[in-house]
Amino acid sequence: MISIKQINEKDIDLCYELDSNTISLWSKKQWANEFKKEGTKIFGIITRNLVIGICVFQVVLDEGQINYFVVSKRFRKKGFGSYLMSNLIKKCEKLNLNKLLLEVSQSNVIAERFYSRFDFSTVGIRKNYYKDGSHALLKEKKLTTK
Repeated sequence: MISIKQINEKDIDLCYELDSNTISLWSKKQWANEFKKEGTKIFGIITRNLVIGICVFQVVLDEGQINYFVVSKRFRKKGFGSYLMSNLIKKCEKLNLNKLLLEVSQSNVIAERFYSRFDFSTVGIRKNYYKDGSHALLKEKKLTTK
């Protein structure tokens, strides 16, 4: 069975471990700071009592910002990321948000393709944004609110 649950601050080690084994984006201190940001929610996708993916999402006025999105390497290409993203988009629509934003490395072709399937379009570029010198693509998805 697959479920999506909100993760809280006591799970910082779990978040840091999954991050370290995938994209190595944040330090443990940065994870702690994410839990303290106003309007930030952290969701995990869980199967067999194992957190296999995490989404860090922040509401800013009438927009949603995805600050972090990852699925464990051994669970990729099995629909878990799509399930997590679909769930997030539904949450945003229920909150009457106008758009969903994120940034992704231009060199991460797989992630870029993934976001394209959910109708995210590139609206800007941050040159030499990442440690490796790659550019960040700013992506936006317009939402249909009810």
